[in-house]
Amino acid sequence: MRTRQTSAIELAEFYLDRLKQFGPRYNAIVRVTSELALAQARQADAEMQAGYDRGPLHGIPFGVKDLLATKGIPTTWGAAPLQDQVFDEDATVIVRLREAGAVLCAKLAMVELAGGFGYKQADATFSGPGLNPWDKSRWAGGSSSGSASAVGAGLVPFAIGSETLGSIVTPACYCGVTGLRPTYGRVSRHGAMALSWTLDKLGPLCRTSEDCGLVLDAIAGADPLDDTCIVSSWTFEHPQVKRSFRFAVLDVDPGEVQPEVFQNYEQSLKVLEKLGSVETIELPDLPYSIVASTIISSEMSAAFETFMAEGGSWELTAPEDRWGGFSNLFIPAKDYINAMRIRRQIQREINGVLANYDAIVTPTLNTEAGPIIQRFTEWSRGFVCSELGSAANLCGLPALTLPNGFGKDGLPTGIEFTGRALDENTILSIGCAYQEATDWHKNFPSIAE
Repeated sequence: MRTRQTSAIELAEFYLDRLKQFGPRYNAIVRVTSELALAQARQADAEMQAGYDRGPLHGIPFGVKDLLATKGIPTTWGAAPLQDQVFDEDATVIVRLREAGAVLCAKLAMVELAGGFGYKQADATFSGPGLNPWDKSRWAGGSSSGSASAVGAGLVPFAIGSETLGSIVTPACYCGVTGLRPTYGRVSRHGAMALSWTLDKLGPLCRTSEDCGLVLDAIAGADPLDDTCIVSSWTFEHPQVKRSFRFAVLDVDPGEVQPEVFQNYEQSLKVLEKLGSVETIELPDLPYSIVASTIISSEMSAAFETFMAEGGSWELTAPEDRWGGFSNLFIPAKDYINAMRIRRQIQREINGVLANYDAIVTPTLNTEAGPIIQRFTEWSRGFVCSELGSAANLCGLPALTLPNGFGKDGLPTGIEFTGRALDENTILSIGCAYQEATDWHKNFPSIAE
């Protein structure tokens, strides 16, 4: 665009066409925002021609998970009873991307209510099960299914997703893209659906680690409308000088992961050995998963108490979601309080572990994406290879997942780097170094048929 080889309008029209043509094929789209996108693209072109450059995202199309409020445009939260829900202001992330000159082209599909009601299979949203761009018979992952599928299929250059306990890294891994879960509080959640106030996070899904850094740079920062936001500012530090990293590796039981996932992980570790030191560690023995699930279930029951009381649950798509939230209303206050107390201990312990390392390294997930016609228990092994995902989300730690190969059925696998709180730049530098040494992120699915 800066050399006039193309324009924001041409880019917007290109991606709008792809969204309309291929989006329905993957159940990735809730709404294409053509009118808004073309208006924003015209403004971007006019500004650039006048010499006003807003930065690297100026004129770049994107999509957002449909739990971010967009003024005057329905925001469904993936739930059938909320298909006509409209807010009168934009979420802060939408505002900041607009200020960066990015062009909003689509509201992207998601698991209904971000999966908080206990879905057990892929068909858990009114827009249909999220389909994987590498194989439409396989799941795209949840709950940011549309965000990952759209980026993976080349329908948008980047998208915004959300994570409470795996909802960015899971679909990013399954769809073969790069996903960044920022530090808790790094990105304002004003205007985003709340599932768990003390665990929800917003972050980018992109083609590369560098792109994730550029997007996070645009959306990070304090927000007076969200008092959980980190006050300090954050700037993406483009990796320029090669450095040696300190990697901590968790023991992975080969029997707990698909053989190809394990083989790809071992090959990734060989790459990391050229980028720094690799040391095997163990996590402290603490009840990470049960603490995380207790907190999420308790906060979810508070967030959606009115929704359930008014009968909204009975209109959800997944049968288990129609009743799954009600049991959470009866969690004793003492269980939530004790979980929050143990959480502090977990934060201290994990912080101590990470003090000596730049990142903890694990396979992102233990299988490639499974069939959409089967319940998760029929093909998954609990999804994760360790309890680090629960521990890291409880601690609000950033993580980056990258594609690192393919499984037995030709579907992407991933490697994940969990970093220290507030230190996204280090794991992004690791990601850039890894992607400079490999080319897995340059693989694209064939979606022409």
